[in-house]
Amino acid sequence: MRILPIAFVMVSSSFAAPTFTKDVAPIFYRKCVSCHRPGEVAPMSLVDYESARPWAKAIRQSVLTRKMPPWFADPQYGHFANDARLSDDEIGAVKAWVDGGALEGDRRNLPPQPVFGEGWTLGKPDLVIDIGQDFDVPAGNDINRDFVVPSNLMEGKWIRAAEIRPGNRRVVHHVHLSVLEGRDPLAQGSREGEGRRSIPRVSQGGGVASYMEKEPGEGLTRIRADAPVVDNACASDAPDLPGLSGFQEGSFVAFLPGRQPDLFTQSAAKYIKAGSQLRFQVHYANITRPAKDRTSVGLYFYPGQPKRLARRMDVRNHFFRIPAGAENHPVKRCYEFEADKQLISITPHMHYRGKSARYELVWPDGKQEVLLNVPDYNFNWQLNYQFQEPIFIKKGSRLVVTFTYDNSTKNRFNPDPSIAVRWGDRTEEEMMTTWTEVLEVVTADPPGLDTTVSANR
Repeated sequence: MRILPIAFVMVSSSFAAPTFTKDVAPIFYRKCVSCHRPGEVAPMSLVDYESARPWAKAIRQSVLTRKMPPWFADPQYGHFANDARLSDDEIGAVKAWVDGGALEGDRRNLPPQPVFGEGWTLGKPDLVIDIGQDFDVPAGNDINRDFVVPSNLMEGKWIRAAEIRPGNRRVVHHVHLSVLEGRDPLAQGSREGEGRRSIPRVSQGGGVASYMEKEPGEGLTRIRADAPVVDNACASDAPDLPGLSGFQEGSFVAFLPGRQPDLFTQSAAKYIKAGSQLRFQVHYANITRPAKDRTSVGLYFYPGQPKRLARRMDVRNHFFRIPAGAENHPVKRCYEFEADKQLISITPHMHYRGKSARYELVWPDGKQEVLLNVPDYNFNWQLNYQFQEPIFIKKGSRLVVTFTYDNSTKNRFNPDPSIAVRWGDRTEEEMMTTWTEVLEVVTADPPGLDTTVSANR
């Protein structure tokens, strides 16, 4: 009889409740704190027990439903380096921790906290460049604003990664950063390196601009109501309109809600010539009170010369029309590769009515392969899906992009299901855009390379 208490103690100790320090913190540090830390986009920090404990029940619900961490790719297709999903074991550990009382545990078991460089996800940058002013964002409609600033680079630099940091996350919806070589096309009479200025956004997109019109809000444009309607740009009888074939050279890097910083794999980089200027294209959201913003970019130099050159290729359809009330409206765009490429990432971009995105590769021999399927697109988390290994794409292969849109009353985010919707800059309108990052072999004189400088020093 006397040995029973001893046996009970031995059994109960082997089933000790999970703790934050030993069981949960390692998971949070691997998968959560890049966003859930002070000063970042998430509403609460999970770095320490005191911050995480009040949210225990909400954390349990979010991981059980796989709402968090955010990840929307269909697991049937592709393998991704930035796959944020928790494993079943990790979900079970978080659930058991909460169900067991969300205990802290022995602080000696707490692993070292991840180190972030002064708010930068990728650590301290080699060079930080901002928009050059504390910009006054007016209350009212969305606006697009361009800021052109000198890079102050005295020699060309290879860039292995870049991270855009909004100065005011409350008002900055997204940012595209482009590199301008020589004369600034946005300011009359400007000279290279002439200083910093902000300019209302001008229409970009080549021939597509002839079908665009200005709309309320500084720098905002939309497709004209009388523009042709092409929902299936892959059809053999699709009209030959600007932007419905080939691709547009994309921006250097971008910031979007939920998007991770741009990292161009270990052996690849992008290039900025000496004396280049940077153009920040900033979309400020509709706000009720004036605010200030000073957005910046952190650049990380590549040590030496890379083997491959990274480029962004944008694939778009500007000419779609989503009927009022349509619940599952498809829009297509195709692109045929004119040379061998290596594909490293895909980012689908839609607005509030975006429902799903699917990417299929058709090889020259007719073989078909689904590269990425996003069955439940989320406008609030516009992720870039980075492939575990670059995908080799043979010349003549065809990328088939299919987006679907929900313009019905079943879409709780829909601003107005009673109207047809076309392309426009405002989030109440729609877009059909894919940003792809591809790799090319660095030749003796790759596109845009300043041949006077072959490597960073």
